[in-house]
Amino acid sequence: MAVLNSPTRSGITSADPQRAGERPVETRWDIIELLFFAYRDFVGDPDHVLEEFGFGRAHHRVMHFVYRYPGLNVADLLEVLRITKQSLGRVLKQLLDEGYIVQKAGDADRRQRLLFATAKGEALVGKLAGLQTDRIVRALRGLDASGAEAVRKFLLGMIDHDDPDKVLEAILRADGKMVKA
Repeated sequence: MAVLNSPTRSGITSADPQRAGERPVETRWDIIELLFFAYRDFVGDPDHVLEEFGFGRAHHRVMHFVYRYPGLNVADLLEVLRITKQSLGRVLKQLLDEGYIVQKAGDADRRQRLLFATAKGEALVGKLAGLQTDRIVRALRGLDASGAEAVRKFLLGMIDHDDPDKVLEAILRADGKMVKA
């Protein structure tokens, strides 16, 4: 295990040009590093399962959003994931070929490619979400409802709400409530 010494640069401040007139804030190394480690472990649980299928995080992200938003079109999925068309194409081909998702033409516009999870895809998403839910439940243990709400608000606050992302807009409209059980 790597040994990390305490950082020597403790006085770094962050200046946000949009907050002109306010004093700079002390850099939140504690939160920054906790987010790095939390993310590593949050995605690490599913990573081990995905490896068994020859899949990676891009597959997980595609499966998650296709399952959560049935009929999501490829253009919106590209916008959500912020990956190249080429990268998405490779991942989609593999998920389609292996029967985790299906692609259907749109009713109004036959050129649209709408994506849906198959039963096989739903089972995989359920397994991965179960692992992540277990981690979330452990992390929230000991917090009351107001503490859990504070965590949710913190995470919502971390998201750039000015982003013109249709899926994000749907999530924000739902205000954190479950869209699909």
